[in-house]
Amino acid sequence: MIKAVFFDIDGTLVNNQAKALASTKYAIDQLQKKGILCGVATGRSPVRIKEVIDELELDMFVVYNGQLVFDRDQTIVDHPFDKTVLADIVHFSDAHHRQIIFGGRDQLDGSTTMMLGQSIIIKKIVNHLPKKFPVRLLKKILQVFSPHRQRKRYETLAILNEPIYQCILLSQTSEQEKLIQRFPECSFQRSNPYTVDIIPKGGSKLLGIQQFATSKGMALSEIMAFGDHYNDVEMLKGVGIGVAMGNAPTGVKQQADFVTASNEADGIYKGLKHFGIVD
Repeated sequence: MIKAVFFDIDGTLVNNQAKALASTKYAIDQLQKKGILCGVATGRSPVRIKEVIDELELDMFVVYNGQLVFDRDQTIVDHPFDKTVLADIVHFSDAHHRQIIFGGRDQLDGSTTMMLGQSIIIKKIVNHLPKKFPVRLLKKILQVFSPHRQRKRYETLAILNEPIYQCILLSQTSEQEKLIQRFPECSFQRSNPYTVDIIPKGGSKLLGIQQFATSKGMALSEIMAFGDHYNDVEMLKGVGIGVAMGNAPTGVKQQADFVTASNEADGIYKGLKHFGIVD
């Protein structure tokens, strides 16, 4: 029996216009009326989360790829970076003039350009970029023309005095192995080809979900999850029922228990209906 359902956000819970479909809202309402908890498992931050999830009234939040987990009543997981590891990331970013965002509990700070990129409007534009968009060229342009190329740009940020749960680095996919070698104390999660989420080693959406489940006396077999990208694969494989969206890459679909329709074609509702969880 399914007791909780987790949804990735971009490409899953919302469509390409960053809106929840009417069928998705109906499905979530039906789940909650049956006493089934509904929440997100996302790489996004909790900052302005209501805006991101289109005002859906959800029960629990696994954010920053599992580094911060909370529900309406309590914080369940609070796992920020070790200060030494964070200082190394800051030094790297300053030394190489990299575009990066630092994520805290109540705010984000860092690259002005990337902060703009986190907005809903820019997300809509990115969703319409061609798959072969020249990320390397974009990165070089941002590095050259950034208004923040001064030394120790990030080192002076006030947010670094607070717990930091995730860093978002402008980085092409081909750089992944170099980053893994450079930062062995970190894990790297991607939900797009343009940026990489850097989190403390060992963290993941699945671990966040597992810790939530333990706090509620649930087993992972009683949890269902929906996702659309490679950073969702571990979650889809680890829960009781893992559903890949129709817009997911083939490699993600192959790891899921079921492949539903896309985030533009009532995928959430159809996936839940397939398993008889909603009418």
